[in-house]
Amino acid sequence: MKVFSWLGLTAGLALTAAWVAGGLAGDDVSAWLNGWLVGPFLLLFAVPMLFSASRLLGGGLAALSGGVPKEFRGAPIGMGTVVGVARTGLTVNDQPQLDIRLEVDTADGRTFPATARQIVDITDLSAVQPGAILPVRYLSDGRAVLATDAPQHELQAALDRVHVAKGYLTPHQLRITEEGVDTSAVVLDMIPTGQASDGRTAVRLTLRVTRPDGSTFDVTQDKKLPPTSIPQVQRGMVVRAMYLPDDESDVAVLTTLMP
Repeated sequence: MKVFSWLGLTAGLALTAAWVAGGLAGDDVSAWLNGWLVGPFLLLFAVPMLFSASRLLGGGLAALSGGVPKEFRGAPIGMGTVVGVARTGLTVNDQPQLDIRLEVDTADGRTFPATARQIVDITDLSAVQPGAILPVRYLSDGRAVLATDAPQHELQAALDRVHVAKGYLTPHQLRITEEGVDTSAVVLDMIPTGQASDGRTAVRLTLRVTRPDGSTFDVTQDKKLPPTSIPQVQRGMVVRAMYLPDDESDVAVLTTLMP
């Protein structure tokens, strides 16, 4: 059974809010593995659908209904960054069980280490490499499991709250991801301006954005982008974008979360 069935749009969401360099994920159930971030112009991520089907094993071999153990159902969702992966030695239908070590960020601004134990299809192992971001349900004692049961809108809302807490999103930027026009833009220029301490690259982007009526407007903004977004915003490329009709000064650009 495939545990991860990420994205075809790479997460073409229409709910967004992720990292401003990223992209929106769509309703395609394969949409989180190739997820989009909301990128360059807002600090937004668009959360793609992470899992289409899953089987979690707790301490034993019984498959757990609902995708997560009973004690985690309804637990808050945080975003876990993978810092390490190890096989437990157990396999189910030739699929390995992994201990996925995570640094979990929560909507109230906390960060804590956790390990999620998960059966992962061997074809999806690249989705749990260090640096990948995975939604998790967590308890007050620090335990966590991958949020394989959560609907897309709940994952998106959780991601938005986490990034507001971390200062990656402002209320205005969040409004763009919730109410903005989904359109396209041409990258007129992209100039790297430095390196941020968190590993992101500071760039100055100039875009020509298409309005719903076919007319265009240009906007130039300074943003910090994750390394995987840089190749996707080179001069001449067409990107997905979002903006508010009553405020064309902020544009969210959608790029894929994974190269």
